[in-house]
Parts: sequence; C-alpha cells; structure tokens
Amino acid sequence: MEDVRYVRFHAKTPNGRGSYPGVFGLVNGLSRTGRLTEVQERFRETNNAWYNANYTDPTTVDPSVYDREANPGAAAWFKPSAAQLIERVTGYLEILDAHGVGWVRAESTDPGRIIYEDAEQIVVVPHAPAAG
Repeated sequence: MEDVRYVRFHAKTPNGRGSYPGVFGLVNGLSRTGRLTEVQERFRETNNAWYNANYTDPTTVDPSVYDREANPGAAAWFKPSAAQLIERVTGYLEILDAHGVGWVRAESTDPGRIIYEDAEQIVVVPHAPAAG
C-alpha cells in the first residue's frame, strides 16, 4: 500500500515565534498590513469566501486546535485527494511571489500527530526533533 503524501504550503523562513505560517496566513497578513493591490485584495476576499463556504474550518469543530499551549506548532496539511483545494492555492502563491515572500511546498507521509482530520485536510502537531 502506498503512503499518503500530505501537502502544505508555508513560509520559507520562521516568523518571530519560530513557526512557519501557512499560505493563507501569509496572504492574510499582507492584507492586514495594507500591502495588497486592489486586484490582490479582491482575489483574497473572493477565494477566502470560497474556501470558507466549501471546506471546514477546523476551529469550528475544535476551537482549541490551534491553541499554542495545547497544540504547539499545530499546522494544517492538505490531503492529496483535495485536488481542487490545492489547485486554488496557486493564486495565493502568485501574490506571495509578487511581494517577495518566500514559500515552500512541503510533502510528508508523516507530518506529525494528527489532532484534527476531515475529508480534505489534517491538522497536526509536529513530531519533536530527535535527541542528538
């Protein structure tokens, strides 16, 4: 049986808290600081609304899923079967590129301890680094 390869798009470098924000958080951050063009802002609003209408926000099921103390480093990963969801990320990545925000596409068969799961995504707490 083939291992499932989960997909995540996130910042290339860590933020001030040492975490790697995901693509939506990065674009929403650009919006909050007024850095998006009118076209980019319309794209963000339209597509955020589409995601909200078509996919579950894990915090509506478990409000503590991203709690920094309860689930340090919790991050969402797409399931490979969520092709339409992943496909739409391209526009967000284009916005990040336009603003010089570095990002990476990560894939993993075991990104961490699963604390939430639905048909399209998982949210995991990353595994602790191995002791050296």
